[in-house]
Amino acid sequence: MAPGTPGTPGTPVTARITVALTDEPIDVAAALADVADPACGGTALFLGTVRNHHEGAAVASLSYEAWEDQAAPLLATVAAGVAADVPEVVALHVVHRVGDLAIGDVAVVAAASAPHRDEAFRAARELIDRTKQQVPIWKNEHLADGTTRWVGADHPC
Repeated sequence: MAPGTPGTPGTPVTARITVALTDEPIDVAAALADVADPACGGTALFLGTVRNHHEGAAVASLSYEAWEDQAAPLLATVAAGVAADVPEVVALHVVHRVGDLAIGDVAVVAAASAPHRDEAFRAARELIDRTKQQVPIWKNEHLADGTTRWVGADHPC
């Protein structure tokens, strides 16, 4: 790599960061395109999808709720923290759905690109883990038996 290229040791990297909450279906191809970079040999992608069961119960659907005025800025803070902790990362993208989702729908996408796969994997993993831990997005499961339950109601946010 030429000096000054993102990912070059000793060069400060300002990762491109995209974060959003949306009530529309997540465009996975757009997430991949957003993190694409000719300097990157590694791109990692995580998709969180709605499954048909959780903790021994059949799930019919679910909904996510968030206080956008708090969650969106926290998504940006989380991504900036990942970029600081994985300085080789060139681009990060995280989008989380809110509203009603069906089984199989993509609930969250986290993508990262870096010159090498190890950094891309590490950044994507940190991005999704920190998002789940730090961003106030709540999941309400609609169970097949007609009941509902909030997951992670003890969320620290």
